[in-house]
Amino acid sequence: MSVVEKHAPGSFCWVELGTTDAKAAKAFYGALFGWQPNDMPMGPDQFYTMLKLNGKDTGAMYELDKNMRAMGIPPHWMLYVAVASADEAAAKAKTLGATVMKEPFDVFDAGRMAVIRDPAGAMFCIWQPNKNTGIQVAGEVNALCWSELCTGDTSKAIEFYTKLFGWTTKTSTDAPQEYIEISNHGQPMGGIMQIQKEWGNVPPTWLPYFMVANCDASVAKINQLGGSTKMPPMDIPKVGRFAVVADPQGAVFQIIQMAQMAAH
Repeated sequence: MSVVEKHAPGSFCWVELGTTDAKAAKAFYGALFGWQPNDMPMGPDQFYTMLKLNGKDTGAMYELDKNMRAMGIPPHWMLYVAVASADEAAAKAKTLGATVMKEPFDVFDAGRMAVIRDPAGAMFCIWQPNKNTGIQVAGEVNALCWSELCTGDTSKAIEFYTKLFGWTTKTSTDAPQEYIEISNHGQPMGGIMQIQKEWGNVPPTWLPYFMVANCDASVAKINQLGGSTKMPPMDIPKVGRFAVVADPQGAVFQIIQMAQMAAH
């Protein structure tokens, strides 16, 4: 099991689900990934639920409040990037053309965060760790293994994220469409893709990939549990087999069976 002790600045360190039905979401992800919920009270009738895999934090979820729903915020997964200083990163993001949706604030003694919308419209959070460094398990079955940005402007995205986080990019053109791989300190951890017309009305968005042992079996289970398939299982040569799916409340995420596991 790949236990993560700490996250280098610039790496994805947390993944969080905002949902309209926390109880149903806990049941769905528990059945799909074996995640165990641990509710932390956050105020009257409000909980922040840590999601654990074999006792280690693998992410979290919370129920969207009335204000968020009134603003039309749909159920969604949110990715967090580790930073040395939330205040400095938020200020820098502004100079690079981003909008800080929620200025840096302390989350008790866990850390300090801000919510940012990049220049092309995709949302993400930054996390300056204090007591909570982030997810404790990644890159294995039923945990976060990759993060992907779908954007309407890949060159603007590359310029923004490389300047903000120091990421390096590598463009691969052997796929059916251009794919930009992003690395942090030489560690590949995600990608950037241009939104295609045939996808329909897809907003700029960051999506998490969770690793699965068998992509087709997981897609069948997702549908059986009340979720839906947005893009059926497809092979990525030499990488693996992936699908784009949504939970019963409509939050979209991706699953991938890595090529080296195909024989299992």
